[in-house]
Order: sequence, then C-alpha cells, then structure tokens
Amino acid sequence: MTVQLVRTIEDAHSRGPVFASHIPTIVVNFFSYFTIESNLAAAILFVVAAVWAWRHGHGAAQEPAWISTLFACVSTYMITTGLVYNVLLRPIENPDTRIGWANELLHVICPLFLLLDALVAPHRRPVPWKVIPAIVSYPLVWAVYTLIRANYVSDPVTGTAWWYPYPFLDPNLQGGFGGVVFYIVAIAIGICVVGAGVIWAFRRRGAAERMAAAE
Repeated sequence: MTVQLVRTIEDAHSRGPVFASHIPTIVVNFFSYFTIESNLAAAILFVVAAVWAWRHGHGAAQEPAWISTLFACVSTYMITTGLVYNVLLRPIENPDTRIGWANELLHVICPLFLLLDALVAPHRRPVPWKVIPAIVSYPLVWAVYTLIRANYVSDPVTGTAWWYPYPFLDPNLQGGFGGVVFYIVAIAIGICVVGAGVIWAFRRRGAAERMAAAE
C-alpha cells in the first residue's frame, strides 16, 4: 500500500509541475479506493487485536464482542475485495495498481489471509446475525460518498472532469446510473452473503470452543 502511494506521488512529480500541483487530490483519490480502505482497516484491527491478546495472555477466553464484530466487518470487506477484483477488475489496467507484487498482496494474499483468519483464528466470539446490516452499511456509505465526490474532483491522470475509483461505478461507462445501481445492488447482496458466511464461521467455531471448554 505504501509502495503504491509513493509510486503514485513520484509519477505525479515526474509529469511536471502541473501534475505535482494535484498531489493532494491524487492522495485523497488513492485513499478513496475501497481496497485501500479495507486493507488499512485490516492492518489497524490486527494491531488492536494483537495488543488485546498480549495484555490478556494466551489463556484468555473469547475476545470481546466489539473486536469480533469488527473482524466480521473487515473480513467481509477483504474477502469481497478479493472476489470483486478477480472477477471484475483484474483485466483492467489501473495506474494506481501498476506494482504487480503489491497489487497481488492487496487483492489476493491479504483477502485470503482474512478468509483463513475467519475460518481458524482462536478466541473468536460468536457474532449475532443482526450484525449483517452493520456490515453492509459502510460499503453503502462509501458508494454514496464516491458518487457524490466523483463530480467535484478531476482525474489528473486522464484529464477527465470526474474521478471514479472503479469502472463499474462510472455512469459514463455504464450507460447511465442504472448500470451503476445494478452493480451497487449486486455487490451489496454479495457483501450480505459473504458477511453471513463469516458470521456462520464465527458462530460455528465459537460453539465448538465452548463445547471443548465444557469437556
């Protein structure tokens, strides 16, 4: 993530003072990618969880509900990121994802790591099904933010008077907002399905740990 951001800023500088003057916009654009936000959230959450585990020791029971809930959200976002990228976006060249190994790390390795964590991480507290609306709420807020912001910023790289992080959100490429809404609804449904799978994994493993402790 850091490598890609540095490369993006260096590219802006190399294009001359006009592009360099757009660096604040370029940086905000970079952090407006759902992929970047999901990976950043995952990194922060793992640090928080590691601090909790260190303070409570290996003999602790289940982690607090708020950590498990955040893991349910972040795991869903990361797994969905991997699915959407590899199904819809992999063939599309993006100037912000030109570093191959970093691109694969953010879109393949890290999502797989979160999938593995959802399936086997210890001390995970079962999460109630009512968390699903909370899981899907952030992506919807992000989509609204993206659609509103898009027409207030330009794309310094292509020169267009708008900037959308992904082509499926760009009404200029989707034949209007009808196509955009279709993708948003489809991905929201996908997030609900993935989120339900993550919650099921948490609940199944939590029940197994309780049974093992009872024995």
